[in-house]
Amino acid sequence: MKIKTADLEKIAATLEQYPENNLPEIALAGRSNVGKSSFINAFINRKNLARTSSKPGKTRTVNFYNINHEFRLVDLPGYGYAAVSKSEKDNWAKIIETYLHNRTNLYETVLLVDIRHDPTAQDKQMYNWIKEIGFTGFVIANKADKIAKSKHGQYVKNIAKVLQIEDRDLIIPFSSDNKINLDLVHEQFEAILKYGSGFEE
Repeated sequence: MKIKTADLEKIAATLEQYPENNLPEIALAGRSNVGKSSFINAFINRKNLARTSSKPGKTRTVNFYNINHEFRLVDLPGYGYAAVSKSEKDNWAKIIETYLHNRTNLYETVLLVDIRHDPTAQDKQMYNWIKEIGFTGFVIANKADKIAKSKHGQYVKNIAKVLQIEDRDLIIPFSSDNKINLDLVHEQFEAILKYGSGFEE
């Protein structure tokens, strides 16, 4: 996949603010500190199109990134940040749910986790939600540069066990810093766009 153009097309908090559903979309879900913004910047080979923050949980909107005028990467609000109120957490959950259940042009939802740690209970809940809606269940295991490459398989095995994933090929170790497996992620996303939606209406 060759990235020619990438722009932040829309920042939306409500369904009415979404862009038209005229392009395929791949959504990114994950904890607030898992590095979704860094992943997007690495994916498009830009340093700061997606704003990273030292304060986890800052993204409270659905951010739509237009790639090559051909598809969108959609950054969903991060979850699991402890230092916010329950009402705010509930609001984030509502924003995520509204997006996932109302976007007929959504081809896939990918879960990002930190490869160094076992997925949390909220990661499991999110992953089960993704699967129940009808998506494939791809997982990007971010921050792979923080552990030895020889240990990637061991950590992938742990993630697969916690999330109950039978096919470990669905889990891709990745590094936003070192671009580990960036080509593989590009290939996987191309395949998603080529072969169509996993969405079950």
